[in-house]
Amino acid sequence: MSTKLKNKEQETSEKPKELSGSSMLIEALAQEGVDVIFGYPGGAILPTYDEIYKTGIHHVLARHEQGAIHAAEGYARVSGKPGVCIVTSGPGATNVITGIADAMIDSLPLVVITGQVATTVIGTDAFQEADIIGITMPITKHNYQVRSVEEFPRIIKEAFHIATTGRPGPVLIDLPKDVSLATGIFDYETEVNLPGYQPTLVPNRLQIRKVVDAVTKAKRPIILAGAGVLHGKASEELLSYVEATKIPVVNTLLGLGGFPGDHDLFLGMGGMHGTYTANMAIYESDLLISIGARFDDRLTGNLAHFAPNARVVHIDIDPAEIGKNIKTEIPVVGDAKLAVQMLLEEQEKMGDTADWCAKLQGMKQEYPLWYKEDGETIKPQNLIELIHEVTNGEAIVTTDVGQHQMWSAQFYRFNKPNRWVTSGGLGTMGFGFPAAIGAQFAEPESPVIAVIGDAGFQMTAQELSLLQELNLPVKIVIVNNASLGMVRQWQQLFHGERYSNSLFPVQPNFVKLADAYDIKGMRVDQLSDLKGALKEMLAHPGPVLMDIRVAKEENVYPMISPGKGQHQMEGVKPL
Repeated sequence: MSTKLKNKEQETSEKPKELSGSSMLIEALAQEGVDVIFGYPGGAILPTYDEIYKTGIHHVLARHEQGAIHAAEGYARVSGKPGVCIVTSGPGATNVITGIADAMIDSLPLVVITGQVATTVIGTDAFQEADIIGITMPITKHNYQVRSVEEFPRIIKEAFHIATTGRPGPVLIDLPKDVSLATGIFDYETEVNLPGYQPTLVPNRLQIRKVVDAVTKAKRPIILAGAGVLHGKASEELLSYVEATKIPVVNTLLGLGGFPGDHDLFLGMGGMHGTYTANMAIYESDLLISIGARFDDRLTGNLAHFAPNARVVHIDIDPAEIGKNIKTEIPVVGDAKLAVQMLLEEQEKMGDTADWCAKLQGMKQEYPLWYKEDGETIKPQNLIELIHEVTNGEAIVTTDVGQHQMWSAQFYRFNKPNRWVTSGGLGTMGFGFPAAIGAQFAEPESPVIAVIGDAGFQMTAQELSLLQELNLPVKIVIVNNASLGMVRQWQQLFHGERYSNSLFPVQPNFVKLADAYDIKGMRVDQLSDLKGALKEMLAHPGPVLMDIRVAKEENVYPMISPGKGQHQMEGVKPL
């Protein structure tokens, strides 16, 4: 075949094709490199599911739409790629609302496709109709309702672009059934043109030099590293910068893993249940460099006492976060990776932090995290320490929200990025287990452990069926204190020990539940049996559910009570 003829055939094959709306979606997902979809079918989205059947694209059928959206979140958090979730209209769409809100506040890139009734009956209260555009407008980075098949390719391309650029977040596409059936030209080669959406990636060099000058003059500098370090893939650059400048690091809850947890200059997690050293370092600092953190209330405590003597540098790709909660002296808008690279380039003279670092190292030694052992009773802190030991700190750990989340953050030292998957800003019960399923798809060869409270697990326990069907080697560790642990703790501390609807006198037999799904189940009550059981769990090639009975009235400490400042932590105990 001649080169001329071959080129002519290539041109012909590359001409835009005429496809149905559903076919366009599947073709676009393939071109975007999507390797797995999480979802649940229904009437309005059936044309799309028919295309999924024809093409054989990898679809994971969750047992509830909430499971699908949280699995997509876990996949996105670990892989760094957009998680894709497809559900039907009405209740299918409303069942993913919590996951969308969770992804929005935690900056997770999602593309969510919801079926919708035909355009001819939108607004008539048709069967399984819900105004998902109106419902999700406040909790999406952007949303679309497709009104013609001709605009669908552009919408899909824009959705992936918006979800993954700038500050990541969820984008929703509402697809009416008649549009999914209609045919049109599929042209996916057009460039994205969004004049109103132009995220600033490259920081202003003048602002970077102001930071450099501030670092040179500072005596007590601190870096607060948030999830933006992870989203910006800036972990290596941050490590290089810290080792060059000798500036200690505090992580936010969602920033854990962005800086090695065993590094000498790591002070721990800051905030309500952070370490004493991390919070006191922020309180006593004279320069606070925030990278990709949003200064939420669980981090800051009483704003009047947050870094009261510090000049504040805020590096963030989202300008709306700068100055929102904390007065910022040196704002830097841009990508975290580029910002830290530029700081490294510009920082020639280092500040003298030797005395400051020595003081903080002494503080770390004198005021470590602690708990009191109690014979054969399993303390949850000891459980997390042992999980870290038997996994060599290499596991991907997912959690819901509450006491087990805080103990995991405190006692599982994360040395690598994207090993920590938790619901931070929204605090969603039921998140951790399906998120572990998504994480396992993102990294099939990595150990994935869902550390879950006994209450939160019951919110999405039906996804055990997925472990059974796919033999996913997810390990579930239920931290069972027979209560809504954090609710019970707050009722004890602030509501006169009136435990209103927070205790579970009756629970399911979790081992029998696992057996019902043909999954290995284990129950551990004694501390002396725990390490061996955890090793047995990890050695098992398939999924495992462990019911770990821990001390029922153990509380999470240290703690900054509501209205208190970072220097007013309770439960701090010198070594």
